[in-house]
Amino acid sequence: MAYKPELLATAGSLEELERLIAAGADAFVIGEARYGMRLSGEFSKEMIAQAVEIAKPKGVRIYASLNNLMDNETADGLDDYVASLAEAGVDAIVFGDPAVLMAARQHAPGIALHWNAEMTSTNFVTAEYWGRRGATRFVLARELNMEQVIETAASTALETQVQVHGMTNIYHSKRSLVDSYMEHQSETDRLPRKDKDRGLYVMEAERQDERYPIFEDANGTHIMSSDDICMVENLHELMEAGVTSLKIEGIMKSIEYNETVVRAYRNAIDAYTANPDDYSFQEEWLEAIQQLQDPNRELSYGFFYKEQVY
Repeated sequence: MAYKPELLATAGSLEELERLIAAGADAFVIGEARYGMRLSGEFSKEMIAQAVEIAKPKGVRIYASLNNLMDNETADGLDDYVASLAEAGVDAIVFGDPAVLMAARQHAPGIALHWNAEMTSTNFVTAEYWGRRGATRFVLARELNMEQVIETAASTALETQVQVHGMTNIYHSKRSLVDSYMEHQSETDRLPRKDKDRGLYVMEAERQDERYPIFEDANGTHIMSSDDICMVENLHELMEAGVTSLKIEGIMKSIEYNETVVRAYRNAIDAYTANPDDYSFQEEWLEAIQQLQDPNRELSYGFFYKEQVY
């Protein structure tokens, strides 16, 4: 079978999942906040099972996100939760903590395991370490540049996953920093909502044109990037390298925006795999995204073409 990378997306609801399937997504990462970090939306166990029922007949895969920082209370519920995911028929579990790996070995034997520890997945030796312990996929750190991505993909037998579009997390704390700040300012009633749909952001005094979205949830405080990765123009470099999965991060974006992005990347992937030798990027793919792009958020290449990476 000819190489064709997976187009991986996120979904904030069952409606968005169905619409992004229609737009061309091959797989989704979903979950609930107790076990997953920075999700586009909350999916209960019942909703995850519904997502599988929607996706499976269309050949679309569902991955459950369990990449949260695990405290004792959360770890105590892992066995039952992982067993429910296996019963629902999810295709893979995304994990960072070995506690999830141990629960999956016992209660979801044979299920695919995708190791995602955010910024620490920076080399192929680490990939092989987790591969020997059962991982089937290595999610590369977003801070790697193109040369490092290509080298890692060529040096591991594991599947590799790279984020190609959307915002990234640049800071996380288990503390409620916004609450603490407002309390310090004696303005505790000013922000009754601090969730990701509230539209809060922070700015640097010297660079007030750059706005960093910030939100708080049960997992603490999250500060996101002021720009969005957009690799649709250069997607062929990652496909030439044989990267297994290309992820579109849809957190804090509208369904319409994510539909447009998925469709653009679907067109690029299909055109490349149909004829790699004669592939050429089509400007209308990028233009469709630019029409819906927030003018306050630049489209960038992230760290792909930077020397200082992490």
